Amino acid sequence: MSEQHPESVGRTWRDVVATARRSAADGLVVGASGNVSARVGDLVLVTPSGVPYDRLGPHHAVGVDREGRQVLGDLVPTSELPLHLAVYRSTDAAAVVHTHAVHATAVSTLVTEVPLVHYAAAMLGGPVRTAAYARYGTPELAEAMLGALEGRTGCLLANHGTVTYGDTLDQAYERTAQLEWLCRLWLTASSVPGRTPALLDAAQLDEVTEALKGYGQPG
Repeated sequence: MSEQHPESVGRTWRDVVATARRSAADGLVVGASGNVSARVGDLVLVTPSGVPYDRLGPHHAVGVDREGRQVLGDLVPTSELPLHLAVYRSTDAAAVVHTHAVHATAVSTLVTEVPLVHYAAAMLGGPVRTAAYARYGTPELAEAMLGALEGRTGCLLANHGTVTYGDTLDQAYERTAQLEWLCRLWLTASSVPGRTPALLDAAQLDEVTEALKGYGQPG
């Protein structure tokens, strides 16, 4: 597909499609909503606009350069391309996942920051913010998202959905799943009549953030 990196481009495109299909299978998107991208050098591979993920194959790869000029494929890139490119220009991300996850989107209509009901927020860099509403596909939405992402690896988009990024597609997707779970947890706890969820404070979150630096297997 790419004369410069044919094997890595092909492998990454397969991973992009697999991640998009996973988001649908896990109920984080419906139909062709949401989008996924991954970077290979200066090439950004991104899901196309309006195409159900189960129809995508190796020959449907879509790629753009950092300026958004299409350099690979015939399908039109997702309408949220400005959002993805803004993340790549402003961070060292290698992958971006955008979903319309139900619980996270519901929370985006209620708060400007996800309440600290669980330490999972530390996995996203701290309290998750909600970007102000702007129409999908616009520079205004991308700008609002970048403000909400400052110091974070994920955010909510008001009345819209979620954005997360990572060093790999698996990491970006895991952060999306954690964010949706966190929002679902808060909605569940806050729905109990006459009770208010206990929240963590900043010091407790900082303690978890430090502990997470040594989490997992060495190497």
